[in-house]
Amino acid sequence: MTENTSKAQQTRARLLDAAVEAFADRGFHGTTTRDLAAAAGMSPAAVYVHYPSKEDLLYQLSLGGHRTTLAVVDEYDDPELAPAPRLHRLIRGFSRHHAENHTTARVVNYELASLSPEHYTEIRQLRREIARRMRAVVDAGMASGDFATSDPRAVTLALLSMNIDIARWYDEGGSLSPEALSDAYADLALRMVEAAGRHSRTDPGTM
Repeated sequence: MTENTSKAQQTRARLLDAAVEAFADRGFHGTTTRDLAAAAGMSPAAVYVHYPSKEDLLYQLSLGGHRTTLAVVDEYDDPELAPAPRLHRLIRGFSRHHAENHTTARVVNYELASLSPEHYTEIRQLRREIARRMRAVVDAGMASGDFATSDPRAVTLALLSMNIDIARWYDEGGSLSPEALSDAYADLALRMVEAAGRHSRTDPGTM
């Protein structure tokens, strides 16, 4: 990697960081290129050297954010576990991710309408894959008889929605730490799927 390449990557990363904060604070449409440039310590013209448009910045944030979320699902979903501890472990990781990264998660989940049709289609495919994998965990519990919900599809949507929405309201200065929140949401998930016994929790040390 050359020095120029390294500097360019650092500048792109600085712009992405600035975009996260600006979009979270002002919204996509309320943020100007001049705002982004000022936050990143560069001229407005220099922004276009690294990103062709403000929308492309949002797309790169959305792409990276959804790929990271999918990686979180891969990390915490363990098909070798029984359904109840499997779901508990997955929701603990999923919810904690949205709490710890709430600013970025808020932008990538609530500014989707500002993406171009082409970019929105790509991000929607990632979102469907995340939903598919969550649904697979619920379906596994239904197939084994460990879960008894009458509507797996609705429960899956509710699980996704309540966790994603953490990004909208979570406050680092509040009374709930990411760990406490993730424990509560994981327990709630087992109640939502009507898990038999609801006693098969994951060991906090496995996180």
